[in-house]
Amino acid sequence: QVQLVESGGGLVQVGDSLRLSCTASGRTLSSYAMGWFRQAPGKEREFVAVIIQGGRTTYYADSVKGRFTISRDNAKNTVYLQMNSLKPEDTALYYCAGHYSGSFYAWNAYGFWGQGTQVTVSS
Repeated sequence: QVQLVESGGGLVQVGDSLRLSCTASGRTLSSYAMGWFRQAPGKEREFVAVIIQGGRTTYYADSVKGRFTISRDNAKNTVYLQMNSLKPEDTALYYCAGHYSGSFYAWNAYGFWGQGTQVTVSS
């Protein structure tokens, strides 16, 4: 049974940085494209970033492009999301997920999820 555990969230100020981690047990992540999604209260879950299996190809939501960087360390079975220049609108519960099939931008294309880590950006 695969388990994804996110960590690294917290309460920060506008302009600060955070690095989220997503570590897996029970499954080797190197076989999967891995994504980050987020969900703010009262809003739908939205795509943030994805990294393809080889680690060289990444895609980002327009809202985070240039500020966030997704990476992976297959030896550690971990995926990261470096978040810089944080804004209040980045406040959300952040999830990592493993892609099964379909669009990388659609949450229902992902088959296994972590429980999420909260990021709160205060102005």
